[in-house]
Amino acid sequence: MSESPESPEREIFHLLRAVTVAYGLRQAAFASENGLHPTDVRALICLLDAERAGTDATPGALGTELGLNSAGTTAVIDRLERLGHLSRVRDPRDRRRVLLRVDDRAKELGWAYFGPLIHRTEALLRGFDATEAAAIDRFLHGVRDILADDERGADT
Repeated sequence: MSESPESPEREIFHLLRAVTVAYGLRQAAFASENGLHPTDVRALICLLDAERAGTDATPGALGTELGLNSAGTTAVIDRLERLGHLSRVRDPRDRRRVLLRVDDRAKELGWAYFGPLIHRTEALLRGFDATEAAAIDRFLHGVRDILADDERGADT
């Protein structure tokens, strides 16, 4: 039985999947080389994303983002703090609240490993015109939203 040719949309989906698998492997290698658990790397990414967005990073928000319960979140935070990658600081607006900050050492470690990939990807994107770049941006945001909807159990 021969397979029928796949639609261009399905081929793009498979390519996106291949990219995410390759990037996941890169993250796992980074974790392994630096004595981290893969969840630690995901936690650092979540915290850096919050920092870029100007959003307070709290243990509760991190746990929600990672899909961990309170004990699991505490274990990740404790491990990252012990390794010198993370600090707990008091919220200056509400001293009862704890905020999480990625330490400069972790940022430097990440840039040393992922910086060349980031720079090469940025160079690739500069090869697209504004309309193409907007389409890529719209597509990736759309896929992210579909995944978030799926995670929440939204109907298709």
